[in-house]
Amino acid sequence: MDGYLGIIVIVLLVALLAAGGMFLLFRPRERHAPPVRPPEAPTLPEREQAPTTGVVEDDAATTTVPPPAKPVEPMAPVAPEIEIPPPSAGRMVRLRARLARSQSALGKGLLELLSRDRLDDDAWDEIEDMLITADVGVAPTRAMVEELRTKVKVLGSRGDGEVRALLREQLLIQIGADMDRTLHTAPHGERPAVVLVVGVNGTGKTTTTGKLARALIGDGRKVLLGAADTFRAAAADQLQTWGERVGAEVVRKDEGADPASVAFDAVSKGIEDKVDTVIVDTAGRLHTKTGLMDELGKVKRVIEKKATVDEVLLVLDATTGQNGLRQAQVFAEVVNITGIVLTKLDGTAKGGIVISVQRELGVPVKLVGLGEGPDDLAPFDAEVFIDAILGD
Repeated sequence: MDGYLGIIVIVLLVALLAAGGMFLLFRPRERHAPPVRPPEAPTLPEREQAPTTGVVEDDAATTTVPPPAKPVEPMAPVAPEIEIPPPSAGRMVRLRARLARSQSALGKGLLELLSRDRLDDDAWDEIEDMLITADVGVAPTRAMVEELRTKVKVLGSRGDGEVRALLREQLLIQIGADMDRTLHTAPHGERPAVVLVVGVNGTGKTTTTGKLARALIGDGRKVLLGAADTFRAAAADQLQTWGERVGAEVVRKDEGADPASVAFDAVSKGIEDKVDTVIVDTAGRLHTKTGLMDELGKVKRVIEKKATVDEVLLVLDATTGQNGLRQAQVFAEVVNITGIVLTKLDGTAKGGIVISVQRELGVPVKLVGLGEGPDDLAPFDAEVFIDAILGD
């Protein structure tokens, strides 16, 4: 009996445990409300968004974003530094060594021939050929040779010093040592001096204009430049560069403008600003084109309505020889040439062009260009030139 009662108790306990487990398994669970997401901030337009600075984190890496660069303000144009040129006095003497290097072949050859114990016809023919090759010209060469032959016969025996003195004397006579080479650049009361620079393309005309302005400013003059070469695109810019370097104002107009109007405005501006000298650079005209030469005459006439043209300087390339003489003759027919500027005289043994061009035109060489440097334009000195040819 007691055994059955124990079995019943065990069965009841098992039934109770089973019912409890079923209750726990199938009872209803509590439902949680979903989390409330915060409202999204409105997106600013791209232009209104603040610049991102600091640190930006993402799943892969941490990136530091640099602050935005400040806008670069445009720099104000820097005015070119004004140079102080040396005075023109003594330039020819300072450049004598350079001139001697290029001209000494002529002088040495003549001295060697004249120093021979016996000067026959063949020797005199050599002397004549050497002078003609140096562009002295046929007529002045013959005159010089005849004079030398006479002097040599009178002297008889000759030492080196006598030969050199004899040749120097004849070269100075032919080169015109007594010619007036004054460059008229001083103002007339309240009116400036006007210098007109003419010449064909390639002779260094615009460069000579700039160098002349530089030399005059070195002498204490106030200079204004007129860029009347309106046919060559770079001419006005080139002259502007020369002017800026030494503080000379440049009057210019657009490419293709009337050259005479530029020249007129330059002289008018020079009178207004009370400058000492106005230098007008003209177009590098081909001397075979009559129309362009007529225009050069017009430029001169228009200038003379405001002021006197004190100098008309013809720029010639010393290396062109007799062709330069033909150019000079045509220009002399259009405007009254008052002086010659020989450029590129360095590096050539044809210094005789000084004699022939002066003889042909009756106009002195007033300036010579002895190099590419800004201060290589020098007033021509006949004695320094001859001594450089003959050597010490």
